[in-house]
Amino acid sequence: MNIVLMTRNKGCAGLMTLSKRKVIALVLGVFVILPAGFLYTGYNMGLSYLKANPDDMAMAMQSELDAQRLQIDEATRVADENMNALALRLGQLQAHVIRMDALGQRLTKMAKLDKGEFNFDKPPAQGGPVSSDSHGNSMSVPDFIKSLNELSGQIKDRSQQLSVLETMMMTRNLQAEVIPTGRPITRGWLSSYFGIRTDPFTGRRVHHSGVDFAGKEGSDVVSVAAGVVTFSGKRSGYGNLVEINHGNGYFTRYGHNKQNAVKVGQTVKKGEVVAIMGTTGRSTGPHVHFEVMRNGRQVDPKRYIHATR
Repeated sequence: MNIVLMTRNKGCAGLMTLSKRKVIALVLGVFVILPAGFLYTGYNMGLSYLKANPDDMAMAMQSELDAQRLQIDEATRVADENMNALALRLGQLQAHVIRMDALGQRLTKMAKLDKGEFNFDKPPAQGGPVSSDSHGNSMSVPDFIKSLNELSGQIKDRSQQLSVLETMMMTRNLQAEVIPTGRPITRGWLSSYFGIRTDPFTGRRVHHSGVDFAGKEGSDVVSVAAGVVTFSGKRSGYGNLVEINHGNGYFTRYGHNKQNAVKVGQTVKKGEVVAIMGTTGRSTGPHVHFEVMRNGRQVDPKRYIHATR
């Protein structure tokens, strides 16, 4: 490479020839060695300044330590807040689970399920073969929070569903309690059916409005469903009569009693003794005349006598 040196007055002043090696050395000197020299000089000057002024160096280090301490305190505060939030959420989940367990136990009893089939005192049975990925992946904090929120929503939904199911089962059980089913006696036999029959006093063919159960005088007469006593006293032809309102349009009557065991306005349960069997009124012997009325009409009690729940 040739470099021509020029002057303003004389023109060409000389010629300088540079080899390839000289060019490389020149480039390295300008772009590498010279900046490095400036950096080294600046570093030495700064180090000399800090050595000459140790108080400034201590203040700089203290300032850096204070900044790091503040960052640590902030991180600790955020972590504590997150832990408190997680503890609060965990407490809410535990309360929901306790309520679900109580609901589940009540539903198990209401449904008359085997105690070993749904045991809410123990975790559900689980298992399976060992996975090929035995180590698995650790759950990250965002994934954990997301799973916790999803679990909370699922527990809340299931709790509401169990509450609705409990209400439905209670309503169903209550309706079953007030529908007449079974026999109005504890001991005895069916002695006369509902419908047309020969009157035992006149010999004529007449309509019999109920069924008769004969038995031993003094035996129990029981209610076939839960309800409220609307009549308890003497009535023509029936003798001592008990009438019970079961709701939903159902009434039952128990006649010819030796003695009534309930009063008007009294609430009775299914199977509760309401009278003592006798032969009062228009009767040929100890028995109970049993009637079922639906929406004001007398119906054949036979279908209710043989009904099961």
